Amino acid sequence: MATVERESAAREAPAAQPEGIFSEGDGHAVLLLHGLSSSPIELRYLARYLQNEGFTVRAPLIEGYSAGSREQSMERWVEDAVREFDALAARYERVSVCGLSIGGALALRLVRERPAAQSLVLLSLTLAYDGWAIPWYRFLLDWAYYTPLRHRYRYREDEPFGIRNEALRKKIARAMQRNAFSEVGPSTISLPALHQALRLSRAARKDVAEIETDTLVIHAIDDETSSPRNPRYVIDHIGANFLRTLWLDDSYHMITSDNEREIVARETTQFLRESEVARGSNDASNQPVVSKALARRLRQLAAVGRKKA
Repeated sequence: MATVERESAAREAPAAQPEGIFSEGDGHAVLLLHGLSSSPIELRYLARYLQNEGFTVRAPLIEGYSAGSREQSMERWVEDAVREFDALAARYERVSVCGLSIGGALALRLVRERPAAQSLVLLSLTLAYDGWAIPWYRFLLDWAYYTPLRHRYRYREDEPFGIRNEALRKKIARAMQRNAFSEVGPSTISLPALHQALRLSRAARKDVAEIETDTLVIHAIDDETSSPRNPRYVIDHIGANFLRTLWLDDSYHMITSDNEREIVARETTQFLRESEVARGSNDASNQPVVSKALARRLRQLAAVGRKKA
């Protein structure tokens, strides 16, 4: 925790307006999708880590989904995400998709549309807001969407802001008072955005069994926003043979910024490289983290495990 505290004090304040992230690397591009009404800032550490490991990294702004843009339907969100994927696929040999929070639901829909994706990484997957810090009246907000409150009420984020680390949480609280968003998400979310997120989550659940893409799931057992029931649904139903799950015990919802962010980045990197090897990549410029024989064995064990389940 001390390391995160020292580093958090040195991080620069977020910009007044959100910006996308792009860095050129090797032939494996990773498309990072941030959370609802937020910005790529919350994926900045992961993006830098992947960049340092040689990946091409793209974390875009999505119209109607990202902070600072006019509200759009969830169908538009998916269309824009697919467009970003296609732009990367036109230039790079492999494209993987990584989604954080509701961005995980968006990633599921994207991969359903583009099954050629190399890998799928789901971080703090949110298919329902059912964590221990969600207020009891949360289920009423979708109903309120159909009332005059639709254009007036905004759901306000409150402590712990998805952060277990107390020093970083205090920093985030100050940032929330000054800006519409911070490195862990927005200060408020509109009812239309929440409504579209619910529609997206329902759509994401629908076709999980049809997804065969190599999948990594990382989730905090104490996630205050999205309970472990969310990733377990995907783990139990997804059609992937190469499936890995990692449970964290020292983070809350924003695992890309909290105490175990380095673990998240390292495990994501390792999984992406293992997926390359298991898929039979012949790119000699990428040094695999495991041998081809071990990668093949991982696939076999995953398949056997799923059959027994």
